[in-house]
Amino acid sequence: MAEAQAKGGNMVPESLLKKQKRNEEWDLKKKEELAALKTKNAQNRKVIYHKAKQYAKEYEGQQKELIQLKREARLKGGFYVNPEAKLLFIIRIRGINAVDPKTRKILQLLRLRQIFNGVFLKVNKATMNMLRRVEPYVTYGYPNLKSVRELIYKRGYGKLSKQRTALTDNSIIEQALGKYGIICIEDLIHEIMTVGPHFKEANNFLWPFKLKAPLGGLQKKRNHYVEGGDAGNREDYINELIRRMN
Repeated sequence: MAEAQAKGGNMVPESLLKKQKRNEEWDLKKKEELAALKTKNAQNRKVIYHKAKQYAKEYEGQQKELIQLKREARLKGGFYVNPEAKLLFIIRIRGINAVDPKTRKILQLLRLRQIFNGVFLKVNKATMNMLRRVEPYVTYGYPNLKSVRELIYKRGYGKLSKQRTALTDNSIIEQALGKYGIICIEDLIHEIMTVGPHFKEANNFLWPFKLKAPLGGLQKKRNHYVEGGDAGNREDYINELIRRMN
């Protein structure tokens, strides 16, 4: 049937009617999808707000507890020893010249392929053994909440479909880590900072941080930090270096 209906005396082709119907269906579907997305985003915003509030309260509580413990220790005439750190931040400070194959392989496993690349790592025996092997080429320490937050907000990129993607929207994080209950940037910061159950997935999602050369330069790359150089473990003083490189 070539022609189906008459409109004002003119015959309208059946193919045109089908096309109009199809377009109407598509428009309706698009409107429904947009409405569903709008509702979901509104719900997500509420959840994210409450999570951020909860995390802020948790961090504040931890800070107050630490101050209280230090005061108690001082009153008893002793001093408070911080618990062993669970999180490390490693920065590569030397280039590729005269790097032996084993060291190069370890640096690749740590995802430190370029100078001034930085990554988070969980503290365990295997990690510490690897770091001892590559100590002359890296500096590392224990980042605080301020450092973790500034790194992720300012220089955070995620791995989405094997592509380096800027963390400009919470939907990027939800798309990659939603199945682990990580739906926003504050969830990601909390998972990294507390070395949570899905730390591995969250850390693998984060692309290695590309930091700038430190403001004021480095002291002496070839010497260990305790000898007045830059390499090796600098514990809490890594935070000062992160400020200069971020």
